[in-house]
Amino acid sequence: MDKTVHLIKLCVGASGVNSLIDWQSSPRAKGPDGLPRHITRMWPKRQDEILNGGSLYWVFKGVVLARQRILRLDEVRGEDGILRCALVFDPEIFRTEAMPKRPFQGWRYLDPDVAPRDLSAERAMEENVPPKLLAALAEIGVR
Repeated sequence: MDKTVHLIKLCVGASGVNSLIDWQSSPRAKGPDGLPRHITRMWPKRQDEILNGGSLYWVFKGVVLARQRILRLDEVRGEDGILRCALVFDPEIFRTEAMPKRPFQGWRYLDPDVAPRDLSAERAMEENVPPKLLAALAEIGVR
């Protein structure tokens, strides 16, 4: 059976999941097909594993709080002529259990065995809790 791997990335410029949802509803965040995407400099070497059901896990202020399924990887040439990778997402954003994550640059691979689980529908509808509090709760094992 083919293996699946996820990506994890800091969500720069977004204060939380609702901010990401708002950004991705704007035309600037969408590709020509209308799907949300994120353009990155590096092309993942493990693309087959990513495209086998992988997601991008978003880190907000040091805490993973959401994920989006990666539908495909598109080549995009920037205005500077450099070829880049567009991560094309399913528009649905899933809220996840809080998982602390130290800052890092770019994206990293994330093994499914250590990825945070999706929140239940009831928990996903709870009022937003500040990321710092979620990080503190996750650090002591409260989910």
